[in-house]
Amino acid sequence: MIRKWMLTALLCITAAALIFGCGKDYGKVDQGRVTEFDREKGTVTLIRDLKTDPGNPEYTQLPPVTYTLPKNYGDNGSEPKTGYRMKLDTKKSQIIIFEPNAKNFKTIDYKLVKQTDGVEKDDPIVYEKATGKAKEFPVIDKPAKTITIYSRRQKILTTFAVADEYLELPAKTWRLETM
Repeated sequence: MIRKWMLTALLCITAAALIFGCGKDYGKVDQGRVTEFDREKGTVTLIRDLKTDPGNPEYTQLPPVTYTLPKNYGDNGSEPKTGYRMKLDTKKSQIIIFEPNAKNFKTIDYKLVKQTDGVEKDDPIVYEKATGKAKEFPVIDKPAKTITIYSRRQKILTTFAVADEYLELPAKTWRLETM
């Protein structure tokens, strides 16, 4: 009888611990778009993802957050690339970028030149099989006045035209990187 009571109590305590313990956000990691990385200072700056849904991120939380990295770079993994592209909206033909000087977002309308859907990361149009490396994007073609970008998450290769003033922006404006 005592054994049955102890077993029942143990099961109740275990169930209560699981119910109350699993609701915690232990181990939560900030996800976002890396806008700046300073190896010498050991800092990384990012725009946080509000939704934390990898299939549908929302990089809209300002101001950007800067983190100090551990002194032992072996703990950090590979160095992030930086980029200012927050969103590619192919339905509206718009790109949302982060402007570091204004510390705000800017929406840029574009004219679609060509778009290829269903482009996997190892597709020959975005991947060099001979070298085993992904092709570099964006491709800024000033004579043609076009920019080509690849969105791995959306599986879209897009070539578009923008106003001349945007062709002078640095390549990292059109690149995106997550962390």
